[in-house]
Amino acid sequence: MPESRAGRGHPGKSMASFTLHGIPVSRGISIGRAHLLTPAALDVKHYLVAEEQVEAEVKRLQEAIAQVHRTLQDLWTDLPKDAPTELGAFIDVHVLILSDPMISEAPLDIIRSRHYNAEWALVTQIDELSAQFDEIEDAYLRERKQDIQQVAERVLKVLMGTELSAPPVPTGEDHFQPQMIVVAHDISPADMLAFRDRSFVGFVTDVGGQNSHTAIVARSLDIPAAVGMSQASRLVEQDDWVIVDGDAGVVICNPSALVLEQYRARQAALIKARKRLLKLKKTPAVTRDGTSITLLANIELPDDCPAALDAGAHGVGLFRSEFLFMGRGAQALRVPSEDEQFEQYRKAVLAMKGRAVTIRTLDVGADKPLDQTEHTALNPALGLRAIRYCLAEPQLFLTQLRAILRASAFGKVRILIPMLAHAFEIDQSLNMIAQAKAQLREQNIKFDESIEVGAMIEIPAAALALPMFVKRMDFLSIGTNDLIQYTLAIDRVDYEVAHLYNPLHPAVLNLIAMTIAAGAKAGIDVAVCGEMAGDVKLTRLLLGMGLREFSMHPAQLLAVKQEILASDLKTLTTRTRRILRAMEPGDIAEAVEQLQSL
Repeated sequence: MPESRAGRGHPGKSMASFTLHGIPVSRGISIGRAHLLTPAALDVKHYLVAEEQVEAEVKRLQEAIAQVHRTLQDLWTDLPKDAPTELGAFIDVHVLILSDPMISEAPLDIIRSRHYNAEWALVTQIDELSAQFDEIEDAYLRERKQDIQQVAERVLKVLMGTELSAPPVPTGEDHFQPQMIVVAHDISPADMLAFRDRSFVGFVTDVGGQNSHTAIVARSLDIPAAVGMSQASRLVEQDDWVIVDGDAGVVICNPSALVLEQYRARQAALIKARKRLLKLKKTPAVTRDGTSITLLANIELPDDCPAALDAGAHGVGLFRSEFLFMGRGAQALRVPSEDEQFEQYRKAVLAMKGRAVTIRTLDVGADKPLDQTEHTALNPALGLRAIRYCLAEPQLFLTQLRAILRASAFGKVRILIPMLAHAFEIDQSLNMIAQAKAQLREQNIKFDESIEVGAMIEIPAAALALPMFVKRMDFLSIGTNDLIQYTLAIDRVDYEVAHLYNPLHPAVLNLIAMTIAAGAKAGIDVAVCGEMAGDVKLTRLLLGMGLREFSMHPAQLLAVKQEILASDLKTLTTRTRRILRAMEPGDIAEAVEQLQSL
């Protein structure tokens, strides 16, 4: 008889091995037992309630929603000090969704009108909302669909009495203690906290993209992960042995003893390599031919600064200020005051101990509304967002600008304006900064009169009209995530088209190269602050383009520095020119790979 799953103590002994391919989102290799999270919606019972029981059923759903509210607030309050700052913002998004009438009230109407039980009413409403989102081909709205489904999952689990179960502490006789790999259709960033202090070493999801919420948190936690697996939660069974190759986006279920041995050897080598990287903390980032490279950190909140310093960052290349607006717990609907913002900016400036802090102005809008009741645009990625939103809300913009300027009295601060495309947007932004300065002068409040102002280059129109930018701005920062998305018309969080999201597309590479060259010619600094900056496979390519400033998550900094130390710019520059002339994807990918061996 075949060996039962429950009695299997070692991998590779009974069940057939199979491999799944998805999207790599967080580097490294993890090996362990599968811990499946089954969507609660699959187990929902459907029945009609009697007329006299309708209000009791309504109350049952209301109490479940209230309990989830309390759970989310407790999660926010109890966030560990070392938790990624993104988690707080994502919890806030779930609080807002739970408060929306489409979730908190519409299912109650279904119970009253159709006499559905609470679970059935909630699933019916969520299915209707999901169908509406499916009709709109937009990255941000589709991402919000996943958030809505994750919130509904929480409520359903309360209704059904099946709270999220964390994996047990592993036991067994295996020499390599088996650890847990979460396998799910989807998992919310907040739910990841339930596994944080357990033997959770990786995760696999059916859905998601390179820049989905779960992918961002995985990178922040430095946990190997692969998403967009489509059928993983159906094919992998509870307690199966699983290997997650976060570098390749590959998941191997029930590996043979030989495959397992090979991956354990690779895993051990990766661990040793990471330990070696720690020795580079104090080593200057200088190429083999003596060129100094500036390595900066991307942060969300001032509390990220110690990690940036610990990684050896020369400063902050991107302070995403919207997290101050979004990460506010119960106060999420209230915009932070000037004093509140000033204190946070000053905290970051002081924490960086004289190193420059580049603060990006508010990057929210129709895609990430500050108020959940705001009208949602049909195409948020192309709508009223970032600088467009700020110019449409001048008082909000002035408040933030004054707060940033006040913080500049305590250390070097630079202002970064997102999503600029038109000359009049640049001029209006500079006029608003001049107005904020004038207001502070009238109040005798100190600030840096010569504060530098830069532009994000993340729209193809901006990269194709660089003369008007270099004429007006002090520096440029290339946001590769949006630049790729807009150039290729790719929804960067949609796993169904994620294979088309290609940073090595010749159009993307030429837009980046043009921007770097224009900055060098004008004598102004150009940085890359998108995901490409932290991808070690692209470090030498960017160096060959002439990039001298990289800004990335602190966890990626030492690996990028290692590539810089091994690079010779003269050779890279020659090879990169050839790559930029190439048009065939295969030729470009092969040439970029060859750069690694130079």
